[in-house]
Amino acid sequence: MADPPLLALSDIRFHLGDQTILAGVDLGIAPGERLSLVGRNGAGKSTLLRILAGAPIADSGERFAQPGATVATLPQEPDFTGHATVADYIASALTDSLGPDDYRVAAILDDMKLAGDRDPTTLSGGEARRAALARVLIAEPDVMLLDEPTNHLDLPTIEWLEDKLSKWRGAYVLVSHDRRFLTNLTRAVLWLDRGIVRRLDKGYGEFEAWSNDILEREATERHKLDRLIERETEWAGKSIRARRTRNEGRLRALAALRQQRSQQIGPVGRATIEAGSAEASGALVVTARNITKRWGDKVIVQDFSTRIFRKNRIGLIGPNGAGKTTLLKMLMGELEPDSGTVKLGANLMPVVIDQRRIGLDPDKTPWDTLADRNDHVLVRGHLTHVMTYLREYLFRDEQARQPVRTLSGGERNRLLLAKALAAPSNMIVLDEPTNDLDADTLDLLQEALDDYDGTVLLVSHDRDFLDRLVTSTIVLEGDGTAVEYAGGYSDYVAQCGPRPEPASAAPSRVKDKAPAAPKPVGPAKARLGYKRERALVELPKKIEALQAEVATLQQALADPDLYRRDPKGFQARTTRIGAAQAEIEAAETEWLELEMLREELGV
Repeated sequence: MADPPLLALSDIRFHLGDQTILAGVDLGIAPGERLSLVGRNGAGKSTLLRILAGAPIADSGERFAQPGATVATLPQEPDFTGHATVADYIASALTDSLGPDDYRVAAILDDMKLAGDRDPTTLSGGEARRAALARVLIAEPDVMLLDEPTNHLDLPTIEWLEDKLSKWRGAYVLVSHDRRFLTNLTRAVLWLDRGIVRRLDKGYGEFEAWSNDILEREATERHKLDRLIERETEWAGKSIRARRTRNEGRLRALAALRQQRSQQIGPVGRATIEAGSAEASGALVVTARNITKRWGDKVIVQDFSTRIFRKNRIGLIGPNGAGKTTLLKMLMGELEPDSGTVKLGANLMPVVIDQRRIGLDPDKTPWDTLADRNDHVLVRGHLTHVMTYLREYLFRDEQARQPVRTLSGGERNRLLLAKALAAPSNMIVLDEPTNDLDADTLDLLQEALDDYDGTVLLVSHDRDFLDRLVTSTIVLEGDGTAVEYAGGYSDYVAQCGPRPEPASAAPSRVKDKAPAAPKPVGPAKARLGYKRERALVELPKKIEALQAEVATLQQALADPDLYRRDPKGFQARTTRIGAAQAEIEAAETEWLELEMLREELGV
């Protein structure tokens, strides 16, 4: 006989204005269950967790909790109000606490590598997340409700949390955008879709095929129902006068069919994410040679070199504080290295998507955020009505005029993407873009970046997203070491061997490395030769001259009357642009080959 549930909801209904968020939700959580709660951004996952936790916000329905069962909730944004120190905040979760000096508080502070005497309002995003997790874990509740627990955490801490939850004896419900995290930890899926919850008693790895099958069956049923309504409507038009009395039942049945169809809300459309491409950058986008950076006595990056080519997708990973942002700024030319050189390619037009969402004013509306009180926004060089563009990112019409602060975390992230990706660019820099995004939007973001004609630099702790997207991964270990590996996160793990068992939530987990073997000393290297050395000097000048010629030709072709006045001249300029761009490509390729040969020879 199955154990009775620790928590259960029956016919829970919740509306936000005229929008139905929960439409008769029934679910139960048994002891020891490991559940993932999934659904679109704005579907109501956080609302459902709050109701499970006991918040009296449902319009109707019943919540049952076993007497004596303890429930702890990790919200997306922790509330430190009324707590002077981190230790005081964590201790408040204990009903039998001895206060901030309780031995259990000291133990978990050590696990999480947090200072108990810190003011919690001064914590960084990652530190605040670890403090909130510590407060949930310390009381060892029967049920944990964890809303985006991996947000702002680095990979070592995510792996530590995975290890902790894999050994957890209680039940938990996870809301997370991190597919690898859900796949590794959960054994059943709760799918919140259009107000109802469906349950899959299999792991998250089976969810996509199962949900797609349900949506396909629903589409078939909607098509059949549409055809039936069409036939019945045609009958009603022909017969209502002649057989009004005799057929009232059939007319009532038609009305019922229409009501049934109106209630079969189709799945929300998928966001349309497309990155706007500007003029192509040079073939070699970034060349970094032996760059080093220190902050005081701390070595951030030491003696790191890399080449980044057009259309490369580069991932940067490492513990919080390891120097990912510092390295990123050096590679973009925003920060000078203490030693070594960084050379940027021609025509770079980067766009940066910052995880802090500094581009969003919480008091502005999405409409004004994109169009600044206008009706149209310039999207990839074309004027588009702001409402049309917002719908591409799955915003409802009524949300266009609501303050940004009323949006969910995922909706704010989608708005930031919409704002950034409207601009033309040939390099996209993304700092933790996957936070708060649902799986479908992540898929579309990945597809957009795959199709993007420029270069992508990505800071992320999302292992699945890295594996799907990047061509190479730069790993910072936190001790100044930065190593580039071919492929994504799994390729990095395969190349450097198995990672050590997570032992703590320490923000750094440096692997022992064998010292690099010294380069063999051999006979003096041969020179490049006069012609090659001369070409290395002359080719950049040739490329610059060709680029100037292309710019002049493009300016001439921008004249809308040119074709009417001088059709032959218009055609000649168009032909010459194509030829000049081909010459630029050939010259860049030749220069790259000579540059790599020069470095191999050590000249």
